[in-house]
Amino acid sequence: MLNLGSTSLPSANNAEPKHVKMLVLGSGPAGLSAALYAARAELAPVVLTGMELGGQAALTHVIENYPGFPEGVGGAELGELFQKQAERFGAVVEFDTAQAVDLSQRPFRVTTDNGVYLAETLIVATGARPNHLEVPGEYENTGKGVSYCATCDGWFFKDKKVIVVGGGDSALEEGLFITRYASSVTIIHRRDTLRAGAILQKRAFDHPKVSFIWDTVVTEVVSDDQKTTGVKTKNLKTGEAGLVETDGLFIFIGHTPNTQMFKGQLEMDEGGYIVANHLMETSMPGVFVAGEVADSHFRQVVTSAGMGAAAAIQATRFLEAEEA
Repeated sequence: MLNLGSTSLPSANNAEPKHVKMLVLGSGPAGLSAALYAARAELAPVVLTGMELGGQAALTHVIENYPGFPEGVGGAELGELFQKQAERFGAVVEFDTAQAVDLSQRPFRVTTDNGVYLAETLIVATGARPNHLEVPGEYENTGKGVSYCATCDGWFFKDKKVIVVGGGDSALEEGLFITRYASSVTIIHRRDTLRAGAILQKRAFDHPKVSFIWDTVVTEVVSDDQKTTGVKTKNLKTGEAGLVETDGLFIFIGHTPNTQMFKGQLEMDEGGYIVANHLMETSMPGVFVAGEVADSHFRQVVTSAGMGAAAAIQATRFLEAEEA
């Protein structure tokens, strides 16, 4: 994960604004697909990478369901290919993070760590961030056994016992990835059935290192002040409390959209996701949206990429209509 932020903003506030036809916030599959289509329309889009170059997909070890890669492709590698293709047609990728957005008038004003942009159109592809359990000991032990990224941290758990919390695709994908290092992977899920796809479920059920604890939640992370040593649990059906020893806790329980900057400026649903129509148009003319920041349902690389392409096409038509 790239930390490209700056601790100082005054220089950005005093910088001469840079005027662009299209500014893309986010460098995941949605943002870079949007940049590719906008670049081919000769709009010279500028992409602000945000804190994670390649988005959440770049943190996935292998992506097996993106068309064109029958053997699968590394998440980081796919992100690099997206970037190279967009740059080939003139997109500019800036390692920068937006800090404030003003949509009160066009061109839209976006203040970043390194400067200020005035954008005729804006594509929001800021993605989503992992949810936390919000239990005692979680924050204190983050980096000391608690993690939200198996690809990033799995290597540190060679021959160790690991717990994965969650029941969706991400939980099983990351849990299976960790089996290459850990001696055992125990998946704790609050229900008695999984939400993950059938193929992933079969792989997990068949794997000798993987076991399950059903109808259970983690209530506390236990440590010895140096590292995580276990988790306290509660069975939701019986109320029975338990303690499971572990060397690591990986949490995959969904995501929260990165929409804080747009509150009060764009329409959102009750989950905080930006509302858009089938043309990727938001409640603000000239602002379009793509990817997981507007998608709580599919959450796939291929659907995010498709949304990015659609957003860029519609933004292009929006600009063409103004010039006509």
